[in-house]
Amino acid sequence: MSKSIGLAHIIRHDDGSVSGVWGVHALRSAFQPIYAFHSGKLTVSAFEGLIRPFRGADPVPPGIFFGAVDQAERLKVETLTRNLHLLNAATFLPKQASIFINFDPSVFLDRSISERALRDMRKVLNETGIDPRRIVCEVTEKKPASEEALFDFVGVLKANGFRIAVDDFGSDESDIKRIRDIKPDIVKFDAHWISRLMESGAGFALLKEMVTKFEDKGIRTVFEGLEESWQLQLAERSGASMVQGYVLALPEIVPANFSLFEPVAAEAAGQNVARPAVTGNAETAPVRAPRSSRNFGKRTLHD
Repeated sequence: MSKSIGLAHIIRHDDGSVSGVWGVHALRSAFQPIYAFHSGKLTVSAFEGLIRPFRGADPVPPGIFFGAVDQAERLKVETLTRNLHLLNAATFLPKQASIFINFDPSVFLDRSISERALRDMRKVLNETGIDPRRIVCEVTEKKPASEEALFDFVGVLKANGFRIAVDDFGSDESDIKRIRDIKPDIVKFDAHWISRLMESGAGFALLKEMVTKFEDKGIRTVFEGLEESWQLQLAERSGASMVQGYVLALPEIVPANFSLFEPVAAEAAGQNVARPAVTGNAETAPVRAPRSSRNFGKRTLHD
């Protein structure tokens, strides 16, 4: 396989994992499980790829790393992180699980860039044998280079069998207009926004109404960034399809045995009783993540 810019910076390790090198930073893949409600239980149905940068042995908050990347280099780094996630997913994730990969719409300036990024990704998929239908392309909340470029980008992905998700709905550019324009398969609700709506009866009623409208149109919904058991209970009551957050599991850096994530009874999870069983280099998921850990949380990530 000929090397693109996104593959030239990749290092393969004896444990089966791959990492990336960008300047003085080593980039490693972490995956956080996404659970689906099914017959009173929460079952892992997908994993989201997240980048964990390191400088030597010291972790670097992703927001700081990505904030230091020059705009001219942004597309190259985005390509590198996606390829890392796909290569690691092929080795470590369950074969039936969907894989959520982030795309920043601001770097796709025209159709030629979209098609080049797609060719690069397909090289990795061909090497790994990953079915494109397992891939969910998350369009982040960033402002696109242009509306036309965004439509072209999404159109190219859909035409090649990838599913589309709108990330952080309710934040920045991820609004109802974006939903109407690109017609995604999945909508991921912004963590801060749903947290505020859940704090009042009127807010929760609005949240439930939005979930119902999306689900009725065949758009699956994900509540992400859940940190409290009461949020998990309300997510189930709202009718959301899937949930993600520290209350269930932290992201795990590869190598790890992701097949050991166990189904969680929804009622037990609401009582802070059950959580995923993970071995290897897994971190222990607290019932509630400390606020200081937000530097490595969803809101500051650009992967």
